[in-house]
Amino acid sequence: MAILGIDVGGTFTDAVLLDDGGLRTAKVPTAPAQEESVVAAAQAVGAGDVERFSHGTTIATNALLERKGVATAFVATEGFQHLLHLRRQTRAHLYRLCDELPTPLVPLERCHGVRERIGPDGVRVPLDLSTLPDLEGAEAVAVCLLFSFRDPSHELAAAEELRARYPGVHVVASHEVAPEFREYERASTTAADAYLGPVCARYFRSLAAACSAAGLPEPLVMRSSGGVATIDEAARHAALVLVSGPAGGVVGAARVAALAGIDNAISFDMGGTSTDVCLISGGRAERTLERSVGGLPIRLPMVDIHTVGAGGGSIVWRDAGGAVRVGPESAGANPGPACYGRGGERPTVTDANLLLGRLPARLAGGVELDRDAAERAMAGFDPADVVEVVNAEMLRALRVVSVERGHDPRDFALVAFGGAGPLHACALADELGISTVLVPAAAGVLSALGLVASEERRDSVRSYVCPLEEAGELPAEGEADLRYQGQSFELTVSLGDGLAHRFHRAHEERYGYADPGRAIELVAVRTAEIRPAPELSLPVEPPLNVSGPALLELDGATCWVGPGWVGARDGTRGSGPSSTLRLTRV
Repeated sequence: MAILGIDVGGTFTDAVLLDDGGLRTAKVPTAPAQEESVVAAAQAVGAGDVERFSHGTTIATNALLERKGVATAFVATEGFQHLLHLRRQTRAHLYRLCDELPTPLVPLERCHGVRERIGPDGVRVPLDLSTLPDLEGAEAVAVCLLFSFRDPSHELAAAEELRARYPGVHVVASHEVAPEFREYERASTTAADAYLGPVCARYFRSLAAACSAAGLPEPLVMRSSGGVATIDEAARHAALVLVSGPAGGVVGAARVAALAGIDNAISFDMGGTSTDVCLISGGRAERTLERSVGGLPIRLPMVDIHTVGAGGGSIVWRDAGGAVRVGPESAGANPGPACYGRGGERPTVTDANLLLGRLPARLAGGVELDRDAAERAMAGFDPADVVEVVNAEMLRALRVVSVERGHDPRDFALVAFGGAGPLHACALADELGISTVLVPAAAGVLSALGLVASEERRDSVRSYVCPLEEAGELPAEGEADLRYQGQSFELTVSLGDGLAHRFHRAHEERYGYADPGRAIELVAVRTAEIRPAPELSLPVEPPLNVSGPALLELDGATCWVGPGWVGARDGTRGSGPSSTLRLTRV
C-alpha cells in the first residue's frame, strides 16, 4: 500500500512516501500558492500509484492570524447580537490595563439579531424569519442562537432561510460546529469557521483540481484533533483544520516514541518559521477542548500544541534597550536566511548556526549555504548569543506544556524534529534535566510522516447540562464533562462503569478534595468515530554511534550532538529505535 503524506510549512513543503516498507522523502520551498508546493513535493518524492494521500496545511491558521478571511456577518438571538464584542469582560492582561483585546472577526455593523427565544422548557418566543436582516455584501454568515445546543430547530430554520436568500454565501450554524453551552466561546468558534470557510474552500478546490491533474488521489486533510477528514468536510468547516500541520508532527512524534519503547515524551518541532511543542503521555498526545488562536477562543477538540514564533528563519534584531531578540518575524522561504544566497540580508537563527559550525555546506533540497553572506548579515551579533536567546524562547514553550501543567520534564524523553529541532535539542534537554533525546532519521519531514501514520477521526459532542442520574443511558466509550452542581467548570472523565466514583477521584486529584454526597451534573458527552491508522514500519537505518560535540546530517535536518551527550542507533527492527537516534546525557 503506497501512502503519501505532504505537509506545507511556512518555509518548506515536506513529502513522505511509504511504499512496500521503503521510505522516500523530499523537501521543496513553499510557493505562495500552496497547491503548487503540494504537487511539486509529490513529484519530487516520486509519487505514482498512491492509495492514500494525507495533507497538512497552515492555510486556515495563517488566514486567521493575518486576518485574511472574508467579510462575515453574525446573526444571534435578538438582544445578544453584540456577543462577539462583549466577550467575557476579562482583561487582555491582568496587570497591563492598556493592553487591548483582539478585534472581533465581525464588526459591530454586521452583527444582527433575529426575534426568537428557546428556553429550558421549550419555545418562549417563536422564530420570526421576517426579522432576519439584509446581509448583502457579506460572503459568510455565522448563526448562533441562544440554547441551540439544546434545541437547534430555530437555528436550523434561520440558516436554511439565509441559504435560500443568499445562495452564494457561506452560512454556518453553531450547532453544526460546536453544539455546546457557553455562548461566547460557541459564537467565537462559529464566527471563525464562517470567516475562514470561503478561503479554505477555494484552496481545497484548487488543491483537488491540481492533484487530479497530477494523477494524485484527492487528499485527506489533517484535523486539529490529530485525525484526518475529507476535503469536503474541511471545506465545509475550516475551524476543524486550524492546527492541521502541527498536529501531524505530534502524531509522528508519538509513533516514533512508541517504536522506541517510550510512552511519555515531549514533541519538539522547530521549523523555519515557528516551534510547536506538545506533551505525549501514555503514548497519546494531550488534547484540549478549547484553545486560543490569534487571541480568539476556539471551542473544538485539538491536539494541545503550544506554538512560539521561533524557527530557523526567525529574524535576529535588537530592541530599544539594545538586547538581542529573535522572531517572531521570519525570513520565510523567499528570500530566506542570508546564507541561502537568495537576496536575504537580515540575520537569522540559521545564519548563527552556520557560523557556529553546526550546519553542513549544503542543506536538504539542494540549498547551498553561503558563509560569507551569513557573516555580513550577522555583523554586530554574536552567534552564540543568538542561539542562547532562541533557546530561551523555546525553553519557555517546553515549560508551558510540562512544568506549568504539573509534569516533571525529567520523566519524559524529548522527540526533536523539524529542520532545526535536532540542532537545539541537547541544549534544551540539559536545561530541563531531560536525559533522553530521540532524533528520527526522517526528522526533517516527521510532520509529513505523521500524516502517513494518522488515523481517520471524527469527533462529536452532545450537550446535556442535567443531573447525572437523569441523563439516561450513555455511550460505552468516550468522555464525559462532569462537575458538582453549582460549579462553573467541569472535569473530563472517561465513560464506563463507575463514572461518578471516578469523577470524585479525579476531583480530589485536581483540587485536593471530593464531596461524594453532592449531586453531579453532566455537562456534555464526547465521542469519536475512529478508523485505525495504517501500520507503520519504518525502514531500518544503518547502526550508528556518536559522541558529542558532533554534527550529523539527517534526512532533511541537521543534528548537533552537544558536549556530554552520546548517541546510538542499533539498526534493528522490533522494540529498538531502528530508524531513530537515541541520544543520552552522560
